Amino acid sequence: MNREYLRWYSQRLHRDMEMLVFGHAGAKVLVFPTRDGRFFEYEQLGLVAGLADKLEAGHLQLFCIEGLAAETFYGFHRHPAERIRRHGALEDYILHEVLPLMAAKNPHDCTIVHGCSLGAFQAASLFFRHPHLFRKLVAFSGRYDLTMRVESFGDLFDGYYDDSVYFHTPAHFLPGLGSDWRLDRLRERDIVLTIGDADPFLDNNRYLSRLLGEKNIGHQLHVWDGRAHRAGAWRKMAALYL
Repeated sequence: MNREYLRWYSQRLHRDMEMLVFGHAGAKVLVFPTRDGRFFEYEQLGLVAGLADKLEAGHLQLFCIEGLAAETFYGFHRHPAERIRRHGALEDYILHEVLPLMAAKNPHDCTIVHGCSLGAFQAASLFFRHPHLFRKLVAFSGRYDLTMRVESFGDLFDGYYDDSVYFHTPAHFLPGLGSDWRLDRLRERDIVLTIGDADPFLDNNRYLSRLLGEKNIGHQLHVWDGRAHRAGAWRKMAALYL
């Protein structure tokens, strides 16, 4: 299997950024790590190995990037306004550096955005804001409202709220989409959400599913048995839904 390590200095983020690429052809998959994960997490957790057949056959090519959670949503040393600004800079990096690189390396017309846990939020936020750039969203065990409090998970903005938080939070801005080009694009896309029936974000996933249904946006919500917020479940999910 092709495995390629890439690193370059991003002028948008003012730091070096790293990436791992797996596979040589097929649908391009932009992969976000979890909160504590790095660009190599997807490989460490065994998800790359679980997709080896598809990668070697040229059905998929993975582009595993940094999520910068410690500088954005979990950067509690920063003011919440700075956290969301840093997330916006990460989005600019993806839009103007990562996606063009992916297109240059692979001309396939299908781009999928994917993530687990916090990575699922990041994937969904990017997808719902820019649906014209992607064919499919595959999100595992996500919380799609980082202001909500569930079990030990608190409001990641400490009560702070502004337009940037609103427009990066799918569960907030989707209800306001009326006659919007995004709706037309979203109705043409594939959306796969998964969650365990004992996971803390089950209700949030069901809420997002209801929002999508009210907007006539087709999607799949798969509820797995037990607590599926773990690598073993994600490996099985990836084999099924990617």
